[in-house]
Amino acid sequence: MYVVDPMVWPKLILLIAIVVALIYFFELGLRKWMKVEKRKFFSYNHVNDKHKKLDWTIRISFMVVLLIGYSINMKRYPMEFLWYLEPWFLLIVFIFMTETARAFMEWKYAENRKAYVVTLCQLVFNLILLFAVIKTDFLWMI
Repeated sequence: MYVVDPMVWPKLILLIAIVVALIYFFELGLRKWMKVEKRKFFSYNHVNDKHKKLDWTIRISFMVVLLIGYSINMKRYPMEFLWYLEPWFLLIVFIFMTETARAFMEWKYAENRKAYVVTLCQLVFNLILLFAVIKTDFLWMI
């Protein structure tokens, strides 16, 4: 039988709070330093109509690939899953693609040309933070 650590929920909440605070303060400092206006929280913030169409194409393609990957992996033996069709990997690829598309559209069409630098720096910081959290066993909390 599996035993669950009674401190798992406080540790998880602490980890999420640390990660969210790091991302927030990094973005805040970078936006102030580069003099770029803050984006709305949990909104799409499309640069133009072309960006909106591209973003929705990426989102719909992600959902299709996620469903196809799920069906392929469910037909395989549990120890023979294809890692590149796992949801965690597809989510990382999805975030990378959407943020890269946003940076390209900001570089090409935005009024403030520095916005794409903030987007790319934020993407790199988030990916480094994600891999650091995973490689350190969730900041040594496990």
